[in-house]
Amino acid sequence: MLLHMKSKFLKETLGKWTVSVIGFFIIILTLVITYFLFYKGLATFTVHKFSVFDFLLGETWEPDSNKIGAAVFIRGTVLVSLLAIALATPFAIACAIFMNDISPKVGSKFLQPAIEIFVGIPSVVYGWVGVTVLCPFIARSFHITFGNGLSVLAGGIVLAVMIFPTITSVSADALRNVSKDYKEASYALGSTRWQMLSKIALPSASPGIFTGIVLGIDRALGEALAVSMVIGNAMKFPKDILDQTTTLTTQIASAMENAVDNTPAKDSLWTMALLLFVISFLFIIVIRLIGRRAGRGAR
Repeated sequence: MLLHMKSKFLKETLGKWTVSVIGFFIIILTLVITYFLFYKGLATFTVHKFSVFDFLLGETWEPDSNKIGAAVFIRGTVLVSLLAIALATPFAIACAIFMNDISPKVGSKFLQPAIEIFVGIPSVVYGWVGVTVLCPFIARSFHITFGNGLSVLAGGIVLAVMIFPTITSVSADALRNVSKDYKEASYALGSTRWQMLSKIALPSASPGIFTGIVLGIDRALGEALAVSMVIGNAMKFPKDILDQTTTLTTQIASAMENAVDNTPAKDSLWTMALLLFVISFLFIIVIRLIGRRAGRGAR
């Protein structure tokens, strides 16, 4: 009996310390990555003495000529990401509702496996389908004679398809965790299914749904290959969603290999990576604040 208790105690202690070490390792790794990004990214301003405002607001990107305006990349990144979120979120939430409250059997047998297949498709496949199918379709539909449909719209649609499984899965889990007592009490008071969903289920699950949106935004901001294949990579401000542009990730991916270390060209790319990190962090803060307010409203 004593040996059994000692064995159980050792297992619990070992498990506790293992989980704690892994947790601290993740925290330290995150801090190290953050420090490295700031150290390399701020060199553009601290070492090469470029202006922060010129970097954020400048419209000309010529590092070799001491012109590093990243406004084109910033606008392209934000525009494509917001378009992707706007397209993907309604469909993702609708699918999550269908799988949990409309037809759980059909959702678990057919819809959920289909969504899981989307997660495993490589980015290059999305980009190739976008170039060969989506872009020509956009060109024919909107009578575009230049660029064969390469556009912000194509990038937004491709990104929307890529982030759709993430938002759907997290939203479905959030809706699944809503207490059945709340739903049954709503029906007992005479609510219809839509009233129950809109007044009880969705507000209660809103923090989890917003978490899914955050993860979708992070995926959209960090995607480079698929977007670069369909967006046109034109270094200009898009006039509308049918115009071509470029993004932070596509520029970093295309220019990082040929840039020389410790030069304005290379350090400015690190600054773009830092900016991408900051934009992603700001999106997370905003969505978290919205989720907290929605959660308080539901209570």
